[in-house]
Amino acid sequence: MPDALSLSKPRTIIFGAFDRHNFGDMLFAHVVARLLAQRRPEVEPVFAGCGQRDLRAHGGHDVAALSQLAQCWRDEPVALIHAGGELLTCDAWEAAVMLTTPEEARIRIARYGSRAEDRNAWARTELGTDARAPYVIGRETFSRATSICFNAIGGATLDAREAALREEVLGKLRSGDHISVRDAPTQATLKRAGIDAQLVPDPVSLVAELFDERIRTHSDARDAFPRGYLAVQFSADFGDDATLTQIAHQLDRLGTTTGLGIVLFRAGAAPWHDDIAVYARMAARMRHPAVTIFESLNVWDICALIAKSKGFAGTSLHGRIVAMAYGLPRVNFQHADADACKQHAYTSTWEIADAPGLVPITAIHAAMREALAMDRAALHDKASALAKAHRAGFEPIAQRVLRS
Repeated sequence: MPDALSLSKPRTIIFGAFDRHNFGDMLFAHVVARLLAQRRPEVEPVFAGCGQRDLRAHGGHDVAALSQLAQCWRDEPVALIHAGGELLTCDAWEAAVMLTTPEEARIRIARYGSRAEDRNAWARTELGTDARAPYVIGRETFSRATSICFNAIGGATLDAREAALREEVLGKLRSGDHISVRDAPTQATLKRAGIDAQLVPDPVSLVAELFDERIRTHSDARDAFPRGYLAVQFSADFGDDATLTQIAHQLDRLGTTTGLGIVLFRAGAAPWHDDIAVYARMAARMRHPAVTIFESLNVWDICALIAKSKGFAGTSLHGRIVAMAYGLPRVNFQHADADACKQHAYTSTWEIADAPGLVPITAIHAAMREALAMDRAALHDKASALAKAHRAGFEPIAQRVLRS
């Protein structure tokens, strides 16, 4: 990535997990860059992750590896912004696997999955860092940083992670200049550790305000479904036969009672995300005639698919947040025996009080019907309020970075 490494000052790094195909993370980079550009168009940020990847073909960025930037700029003044996402709980093994191809991930999991020491050694080599939490960067990496900021980050399960990772994360946060978090449970966890963090909605709350014109030019599924459709997504860990049969039944009922089509899409193609083969298996189980699989992985196509739908149902937090940004009905679902997660943390913090939040698979039909009956003015008011709140919450970060 020679162009990124030779940019002139000011050196601003937008950092996050947009080095792999994940819908929300890829959007964070766009939102933060646009918010900075609205203030100082001449600032040309470098986009960095744990790995060097070029995701421009999918609407993302040409991403530098932070380890390379650290070697070049370790003793130089830089401003670094963690763009958002559930960064506090992603360990090195998880980060390294998600940066591989699905086939390589299967090989690595089979080889190292039960041997913690070997898998951590492999992850350190892959990522070029000894960090346990490689998506959390402090002044140990850039000792002369003019500012290190954390923008609406998440860590809903940080308390449950191993002590060594947790202490590393807290130490790095303490070296930061400004911290905002996207949910109340993460804020409470940091508060117990003596760290004050501002509560700010997720950056993707601004996607409609900042990028609607761009999104409206991208493809959706309206031509195939004149009466409209629901945008539906779920991760590959819902791919066992019994679970697929349950989801298919719920979606069949939704199609029958609403007359809407069902469009299945992926909100992430990295390992441990979504799998198009799982969708094909479920679609084969469905009786509703108006079902299709949306194949595009371009994040702007995915935004358009949701924006032009009648509502969203799925496991993706950012599928929900894009639907929220467009004032659309939305439902997240989970396994019946699942623990508390980032979806629950976010919806319990920001969602309209009587809106369906996170429901078991068996309640998808009922919850989506409830969401579809909600007052649309209230949904649009919530969208405006969250967009305004994120813009206000980003202001202290913008001021610090642009003073650099």
